[in-house]
Amino acid sequence: MAHLELITQLGDEVEDASEETFLLFSQETPSSQNLGIIDDRAPLLALTIGKRDLTIRQAPTVLNSTREGGTTGAVVWKVTPRFATWLASPDNLLFRTSVLSQNSTVLEIGAGIAGVVPALLAPLIKHYIATDQSYALKLLRENIVANSITQVGSNRAQQKTPRRVKVEAARNVDVLPLDWETDDVQSLLRSNDASRKGVDLVVACDCIYNYALIKPFVQTCMDVCRMRGSDDNSDDKPTVCVVAQQLRQPDVFEEWLAEFGRAFRTWRVPDDVLTPELRENSGFVLHMGILKR
Repeated sequence: MAHLELITQLGDEVEDASEETFLLFSQETPSSQNLGIIDDRAPLLALTIGKRDLTIRQAPTVLNSTREGGTTGAVVWKVTPRFATWLASPDNLLFRTSVLSQNSTVLEIGAGIAGVVPALLAPLIKHYIATDQSYALKLLRENIVANSITQVGSNRAQQKTPRRVKVEAARNVDVLPLDWETDDVQSLLRSNDASRKGVDLVVACDCIYNYALIKPFVQTCMDVCRMRGSDDNSDDKPTVCVVAQQLRQPDVFEEWLAEFGRAFRTWRVPDDVLTPELRENSGFVLHMGILKR
């Protein structure tokens, strides 16, 4: 069976959305968690992730606007740097089990303006595709390009003569418009020559925050995963889907998990393969899915 080593390390599948929701929302959530935005007023946000110093341009005015279709992608959310740190770590589960490699393609859904995940992961893989609604794409591109050259070291203040290294994060990243509710993701990928072999991994950070988004989000994940193993693209290595979330509304979460579980074999990523800031009682959770055949 494809990805047998991955499945073995993930442990038991999530079988009951109600039980999983109860277990997760019974955890102690940090009192400082709030809505989950790092800083909703800063037009410029400085982040240090491992040895990478990133500078992210945000759009607070867009966040607070009345734009139809949502504005949550205009700022950086707390789960994103945590997820990026875990995903790009040298001993990450997905690299150890060969889900990801230097030849992999990754698709991010609902990337927002941050560009944090591609900045860290793109240098380690072959192709990264970041997608979101059109309003977020200009800043997303700018942030990815700006952070393709970065300082080495975890603390700028301690570096009297910072050494700069070139990080190949922009050259192999495509930024594409995708609205889950209106766009056909398979057509989008075909038109950009990204569908011939499908993608190895689909990732999403904090994309589920109301009921209306649940069905189109899950359908988009399904459509991407079906591109591998369909028609002439037969491959015994399925696309893996990873969804990172902050625990906020149990009812919305449970409905999402139930919908996701109808189409995907689903696992909660266990603490022993996570970084500390994503483990139990952190207020965040990662679920992994493989499309049911």
